[in-house]
Amino acid sequence: MEDFKRSAEIYKAFCDENRLRIIYALKEGEKCACTLLEEVPVAQSTLSHHMGILVKSSVVTSRRKGKWTYYSLSDEGARQARNLLDEMLKKSEDYQACSACSD
Repeated sequence: MEDFKRSAEIYKAFCDENRLRIIYALKEGEKCACTLLEEVPVAQSTLSHHMGILVKSSVVTSRRKGKWTYYSLSDEGARQARNLLDEMLKKSEDYQACSACSD
């Protein structure tokens, strides 16, 4: 059986405009929260909320250094997200159109 809760966590990472902005910003490399605040037009508390979702999804990783948190894209998380989407949208080998309902 599918782990729908885990799947939802991964998809949630991609279902917000600001999280997409953050992911796009991290394509350039690791960034601290202060840099992301300059690039993404949200309040600090909102950024923290979005980063929590992204880290929980495993699409983004974080590390602490002193008082700052640094974020980067996760190769493994990206692979999991791609595989999940591929698997979810792949039709089964015995896929059939519905013929039970009449027009």
